[in-house]
Amino acid sequence: MNITIISVGKIKEKFFTDAIKEYKKRLSRFCRLTEKIILDERADEGFSQSEIEQAKIKEGIKILDKTPKASYVFALDIRGEQLSSKELAKKIDTLAIDGRPDIAFIIGGSNGLSHDVLNAADFRLSFSKMTFPHQLFKVILMEQIYRAFKIISGETYHK
Repeated sequence: MNITIISVGKIKEKFFTDAIKEYKKRLSRFCRLTEKIILDERADEGFSQSEIEQAKIKEGIKILDKTPKASYVFALDIRGEQLSSKELAKKIDTLAIDGRPDIAFIIGGSNGLSHDVLNAADFRLSFSKMTFPHQLFKVILMEQIYRAFKIISGETYHK
């Protein structure tokens, strides 16, 4: 299975990059993981809503350009559907069984994802109604993908 994680913004904190490296190593048993990082567009607090939307549109164009064409696309969206870890595992397993071995997960920047990205997604996934920093969220996402593969393979993993 091929998993692509497309995220907006570089991760600079060593503790986050260390955690990402660890999950990449763990996931290598189960899938080929590719990370694609999109540089975020400037959209400071003082920007108007229109300027923020324009930044999201620019990021969205870059995201869609980097999204593998044959992939089943999960857009991470606070307004999306929430799944349990077992439900996510079942969804990933079903995609593989149905001949959809390429999956992309998209993490937006601090202003979220453009309408074009959300509309292009096959599934809008929410991990919580809470807001997380996108650097931390990448670690959380990778842990959940790892957990899903452990569940699929019938291996034990803490609850």
